[in-house]
Amino acid sequence: MRSVKSLLAAGAASLISSMAFAADMPIAAPPPMYAPVAPPADFGGWYLRGDVGMTNQRAKSIDAVLPAGYTKSTEGLGFDSSPLFDLGVGYRFNNWFRADVIGQYRGKANLHGGDNVFGPGFIGANNYTGSKSEWVVMANAYVDLGTWWCITPFIGAGVGGSYNKISGFRDDGVSLSPGLSNSVAYFADNGKWNLAWAAHAGLAYKVNPGFTVELAYSYMNLGDAAPGNFRLYDNSGSGPTTIKIKDLTSHDVKLGVRWELNSPPAYMPPLVTKG
Repeated sequence: MRSVKSLLAAGAASLISSMAFAADMPIAAPPPMYAPVAPPADFGGWYLRGDVGMTNQRAKSIDAVLPAGYTKSTEGLGFDSSPLFDLGVGYRFNNWFRADVIGQYRGKANLHGGDNVFGPGFIGANNYTGSKSEWVVMANAYVDLGTWWCITPFIGAGVGGSYNKISGFRDDGVSLSPGLSNSVAYFADNGKWNLAWAAHAGLAYKVNPGFTVELAYSYMNLGDAAPGNFRLYDNSGSGPTTIKIKDLTSHDVKLGVRWELNSPPAYMPPLVTKG
């Protein structure tokens, strides 16, 4: 009986000793807290854009001051096609409305055309040659019409200014009246700013959250243009021009890209903690 009591007493003493030792041990520090990875910076809805394309340009007429009793009619007036390039910055306000401002260069397009002139005892013609180019600054607004299979049709409009420059303009005058000779007039290069406006339509394809490709059409109205002072080929006359090229318009086809500045990065490293 005494041996059983001795065993119980020894076991109780051992348990009390173990509990006391455990109480004296330092408490382990909790695992460190890791702050969550900060989300990517939010740029609102800003994006950059760029376009390349081709122009298909027209003009209504070439007007000039004529002597009293003379009339004229414009014949075959037109331009060759030319390339265009633009860059811009824009802002997306929501899922359906965005706006941007662009700077556009429209390359030199060869001008060709002429007119027939009729007056008292006079029949003649003028054949015009030269080239035209523009710098355009324009603010545009667009409405996205919904998205299907990553394709978004859109429409838009723009307003701004166009600097229309006429270069190498020449007027070859041909007289069909007896006793009158032909003539050639050369004109200085000249540019002028005009109010410009545009209408847009196209399709946008979202390649990934930060990159979109556009195929678009734009109708551009660029205002008027005029060459500089003239000089006759034999220096028998010179002076300010009276010629004006009226109502320049263009049907443009463009391929564009947009880079969204607020899109998430392509890869986010996983959050790793160690206990």
